[in-house]
Amino acid sequence: MVTVHSVSTPLLGLSLEQLTDWVQQQGQPAYRGKQLYDWIYHKGAKSLGEITVFPKQWRETVGDVEIGRSSIHYKAIAPDKTIKYLLKLADGQIIETVGIPTEKRLTVCVSSQVGCPMACDFCATGKGGFTRNLEAYEIIDQVLTVQEDFQRRVSHIVFMGMGEPLLNIDNVIAAVKSLNQDVGIGQRMITVSTVGLRGKIRELAEYDLQVTLAVSLHASYQNIREELIPSAKTYPLSELFAECRDYVKLTGRRISFEYILLAGLNDLPEHAIELASQLRGFQSHVNLIPYNPIQEVNYKRPDTQRITEFMDILKQRHIAVSVRYSRGLEADAACGQLRASKA
Repeated sequence: MVTVHSVSTPLLGLSLEQLTDWVQQQGQPAYRGKQLYDWIYHKGAKSLGEITVFPKQWRETVGDVEIGRSSIHYKAIAPDKTIKYLLKLADGQIIETVGIPTEKRLTVCVSSQVGCPMACDFCATGKGGFTRNLEAYEIIDQVLTVQEDFQRRVSHIVFMGMGEPLLNIDNVIAAVKSLNQDVGIGQRMITVSTVGLRGKIRELAEYDLQVTLAVSLHASYQNIREELIPSAKTYPLSELFAECRDYVKLTGRRISFEYILLAGLNDLPEHAIELASQLRGFQSHVNLIPYNPIQEVNYKRPDTQRITEFMDILKQRHIAVSVRYSRGLEADAACGQLRASKA
């Protein structure tokens, strides 16, 4: 049975079946559901008034029904064609979204919250505090906005923008399913990132999705991780790794570990050796990310020699590893910086 849809709730995120049910409730024939679905997901309609195949009188009747699209508040284009967007939501809140193009891909880095409650010490978003979770339609909208602005199909999505996705798991899961089924992006092309929250990684595993899980590790020793990530004080690395191993067993999918390299703090040879020992026999991949400095703190990016040495230590110990340099913006490159400076 299809749930009766409230007129006050935006239509974006609804399935073909749900949209068909809704148009029939409005006294329209069922085939208008497919028309509405195509205009929302494939023709970029921002309002029902734009949908010219609908009778004018009916368009006027349902003119107050929101599709759920944002507006572009600001955008910054980098020399490599990466575009960082500030999107203005219906309630006036501002979020960041990034479109990252290569010759063969268009990746969208989406936000899952307005701000972030995790307060990681190196993160500009965490410094800005937390306002609220994003609704599923506000996540889907980010992908459609980038796709329309680039006039090119989005191939990959990473939940690595503002917020902790697993603190908004219901809306993130709903968005993933709609992006897969309605927008047409394969689940294996979607990555969900988390700093690690007790029980949440196992909860994600139970949804039986084909997404990639990326765990923001950033330290191989508990004391350093606590310095960087406040929540690590109540969720030690031993528990996090145990939950990650359970995730691999339950899903059969390897985990990506994100490790931001901070000069002199977590980038020494002993840190790499300890990380390798923690991940031995683990179905995983390590992404090393040289730090993007922000004004609020004094962390530094390590030099190329230190980055290479860290990577080589992992490789020598048979840990799958690569270095991921942040694309694009020399100014306001780190997540949350552009919002802080322009919003």
